[in-house]
Parts: sequence; structure tokens; C-alpha cells
Amino acid sequence: QVQLVESGGGLVQPGGSLRLSCVASTSIFSRYTMGWYRQAPGKERELVAGITSASSTNYADSVKGRFTISRDNAKNTVYLQMNSLKPEDTAVYYCNGRREIPFGTTLDYWGQGTQVTVSS
Repeated sequence: QVQLVESGGGLVQPGGSLRLSCVASTSIFSRYTMGWYRQAPGKERELVAGITSASSTNYADSVKGRFTISRDNAKNTVYLQMNSLKPEDTAVYYCNGRREIPFGTTLDYWGQGTQVTVSS
């Protein structure tokens, strides 16, 4: 079982920045595809950004050019740098870690979530 612990959420004004961090309790963190998801009230959870074990990245169209996902394998940590924040970015942000193992099984782990509120 892998534990994911997020931090860095909070209240920020429109146009501001936040950096989310997620620390994973696994010695093979580098093998995991990591992602940040978010869920706003009344909406489904959506992928914000992902980064593979090879550090390839992908982003939701709504955050391209504003958010940056990165990882530090030596620290077992994935980051989400969020700039130019908008009120519509308000949501609970969740860290996800995923790894495929033999015989078609996918290991899938979630953090507890961290609240991001963008408001003046």
C-alpha cells in the first residue's frame, strides 16, 4: 500500500500562484505515473496534469500554459505549480499514483486531497 500526502493548498487571490506537493511512501516512486486531479462542488473529478515515469507530461486544456507538473524522484515527490489562478480553479486537488504490474493489473493510489480556493 502506498500513501500519498498532499500539501500546499490554501486561499489565493485571482492571478496568484500556489505550489502543491505530494509525497509518496514507496521506494520505487520513479516507476509510477503521477497525476493531479481536481473536483469542484457538483462536478466530476477531472485530470489536471500527469507525468509519466519518463517525465512526459500532459495537461488539461483549461490549465495549459498556467500549470506545470514536475517530479523529484530523489524526494519521492510530485509538484504542481499553479500560476495565474482563476476562480474556476477552485476545487479539491488530489494526487494520484499509478503503476502497471504483470498480468494486466494496475495499482492505483490516491491522496486525501487539498483544498485550493481562488477568491478575492
